[in-house]
Amino acid sequence: MAPKEETLSVALRSESLLDLAKSRSPADRERLLLGIVDLCETDDEAMASPPVQALLNSIFLGLVVGAERDMRRRLSEKLSTAEWAPISLINVLALDEIRIAQPIIAASPLLKDPDLVRLLIEATLEHQVEVARRPKIGREVVAQILLQAEPAVMTALAGNVTADLADDDMKTLVEAARQIASLRSPLSRHPKLTGELALRLYIWVGQALREALAERFRLDPVLVDAALATVLLEAHSGASDEQPAEPVARDGEREAMEARLIEKLHAAGQLRPGYLVRVLQEGRLSLFTAALATLGRFEPEHVRRVIDSDRPELLGLACAAVGIDRSVFPTLLDLVRNLNGGRPSGGAESARRAGGAFAPVTPQIAGAAFRQAAQAI
Repeated sequence: MAPKEETLSVALRSESLLDLAKSRSPADRERLLLGIVDLCETDDEAMASPPVQALLNSIFLGLVVGAERDMRRRLSEKLSTAEWAPISLINVLALDEIRIAQPIIAASPLLKDPDLVRLLIEATLEHQVEVARRPKIGREVVAQILLQAEPAVMTALAGNVTADLADDDMKTLVEAARQIASLRSPLSRHPKLTGELALRLYIWVGQALREALAERFRLDPVLVDAALATVLLEAHSGASDEQPAEPVARDGEREAMEARLIEKLHAAGQLRPGYLVRVLQEGRLSLFTAALATLGRFEPEHVRRVIDSDRPELLGLACAAVGIDRSVFPTLLDLVRNLNGGRPSGGAESARRAGGAFAPVTPQIAGAAFRQAAQAI
């Protein structure tokens, strides 16, 4: 049959179906359904012609309004991959009950990102999950899912390896895995998971997933221990009133953990003066104390006494002994005071005198002077 003849045939059949759509008898409804199914199998080029499209809009919308559930389901399955279907009908079916909407949401090429975002905002949780599972969803859709932060929908997104996820999106999902356990398994297998994020995710997963992450990314045991320590210390700091996802270490356990972490970093050659400033910036004063004592081979108790004293110049001696630059010390002192209730006290004049600790002497002499002065406090 020639293209024009086929288009005419389709139009004539569509007109006949329009007559059936006006009937309310069960027999005519069944014939209408069979006719729609037959049209769905017609050549796309013929179906795309304006006369046929106009008729289809009337037929389909008239059918859907009063159609039985099974009829709408069959129609949804037939139209799920059609490029010629009326877009208004596609959107109506996408908002139907989930059993009917699922084929359309999963595969219809006519649903664009704005349509999917509307489903995320207006439709049920089941619809939202199907949107998150849809292959190759774009940045706009991903952003809306992360904004709403619904656990079931985020979990579906984490399992969708074709979604357009940026690095920041992956970071958001990994951070959410602390509270949402269902995210952990799909994220551990995600192709866009980086080594840095794997270290973060490692904290929240069980033993089997830890082994898989360690093998996949060849995680450095020292860095793994550091990551574990970081998260447990963050939980212990009580920065949030929320209940932490993992048990929080008690004081004695935390100190032992810090000591093990510092020992490992030191043994691996990764404990350097710059680490002292970084941990202070992260708000971890006790870890700073442990690191300074290890770097300078000081007694931890001596370091604690000096930090709680009114003699900031002694802290200056300790810092000079481990290689902290004189220009960095004022910042370091401010950080310590902010975390320690203003101690070591003494005001601005004492802070100025503390700069004298960085006189042109060797680190060994500065260290010996610190030990001798700290014993007397």
